[in-house]
Amino acid sequence: QVQLVESGGGSVQAGGSLRLSCAASGLTFSIYIMGWYRQAPGNQRELVARITKDGSRYYADSVKGRFTISRDNAKNSVYLQMNSLKSEDTAVYYCGALGSSVSWGQGTQVTVSS
Repeated sequence: QVQLVESGGGSVQAGGSLRLSCAASGLTFSIYIMGWYRQAPGNQRELVARITKDGSRYYADSVKGRFTISRDNAKNSVYLQMNSLKSEDTAVYYCGALGSSVSWGQGTQVTVSS
């Protein structure tokens, strides 16, 4: 059974930084595409960034140049470094393991105040 546990969320002022972590278990982590998604109240869940097993990265236009996704296959973990945070980044952030279906973590709240 796939388990994803996010951590690192919190409240920060605009311009600040946070680093999210996601610890995975129950899967062969190194072969999975891993992604970070977010969902703000009243909005659909959206892809923020994803990283392939080989380290290729994709970013949503809204976070390019500010967010960095990385992974450590030895630790079965994926990270999201978020810099220059804006109020519009406020959302619940979810870690996703992209296989034949998507497995989700429970989410971690990020609140950015202006």
